[in-house]
Amino acid sequence: MIPDYKRLPSPCYVIDEARFRNNLALIQHVADESGAEIILAFKGFAMWGVFPILREYIGGAAASSLNEARLCFEEIGVPAHTYSAVFKEDDFSDILKYSSHITFNSLAQYRKYSNILSKYSKKISAGLRINPEFSEVSYGLYNPCSPGSRLGVTSGNLSDGLPDGIEGLHFHVLFESDSYALEKVLDVIKTKFGHLFPQIRWINMGGGHLITRKGYDTNHLIELIRKFRSETGLHVILEPGSAFAWETGELVASVEDIVENDGIKTAMLDVSFTAHMPDCLEMPYKPGILNASDDCSSGNVYRLGGNSCLSGDFMGDWSFESELKPGDRVVFLDMIHYTMVKTTTFNGVQHPSIGIWTSDGKFRLIREFTYEDYKNRLS
Repeated sequence: MIPDYKRLPSPCYVIDEARFRNNLALIQHVADESGAEIILAFKGFAMWGVFPILREYIGGAAASSLNEARLCFEEIGVPAHTYSAVFKEDDFSDILKYSSHITFNSLAQYRKYSNILSKYSKKISAGLRINPEFSEVSYGLYNPCSPGSRLGVTSGNLSDGLPDGIEGLHFHVLFESDSYALEKVLDVIKTKFGHLFPQIRWINMGGGHLITRKGYDTNHLIELIRKFRSETGLHVILEPGSAFAWETGELVASVEDIVENDGIKTAMLDVSFTAHMPDCLEMPYKPGILNASDDCSSGNVYRLGGNSCLSGDFMGDWSFESELKPGDRVVFLDMIHYTMVKTTTFNGVQHPSIGIWTSDGKFRLIREFTYEDYKNRLS
């Protein structure tokens, strides 16, 4: 059932429960058939209001900070698989409390905390992030293997083997990738780091596995993981983020005004690209819009303007089926993963509400934001 966007508040992020459950069921199927442990990466999707649904299908999450680890512990009910580019000493005791696995970005960080880790009251499995110096990711912002990358330990620094106490290896080199990209990466991993496999129990293949995208060859992924597990005897972990919420929800906005200068029509919205869709400007990429087209050779062509005072808070152009006017809804597609976790209250613009379109065709408001949310972030 398609959400009735006119019934939703504006602006609002809305997730469709039915589509969300379809993604979760597919991810659960891949986990069951491949034998891999698949957990949610909070950096891609952390809408904890729907975690009761999530818990019906998966049982864990990957955290990259103390706050994410605590969110996993409190809202999913299990300790997190925690990795951080750098752990802060003041946070580490709480990181221990909320984690089952802790992966270190460097040998120096592991040496700094290994003694604390070994003496902790519960067993925590320690891992090391590796950098295979190979990735097919073309976006520089998302390529962790670019020359001089700060992320992970290269094979040249592990020629003498792993330090005592390291039980797992972690790599993350994919971005919205398919299983064939993973296959190429695994060939490199086995060549550069295969000599370390007898020393470890598990390997975390990170995120970027876009399992739920149409056309993704899940059977190939299942066989690939089965083969790797059989060859190495290692426990395999995947931690996709986008795949959980891929194409499950939208950002609903409203037209507030139409501005025309130099022959360019700009529909002014009650949302901000800068504050509410930052990936669009960072990558950049042009989001899909319901009942609109990138082909601007005909139709009603508009640039869309955000409601902050930043000059660059706009994108375009799109051709709409009908002429836009104040009060019309503009629905940005696929805005639940990554977009939602990166929002800000820049310029004091109203943060979109968060809601769910339930399987029985009803809208449920999960959260709306107020002046206090803006004020309390600043002092």
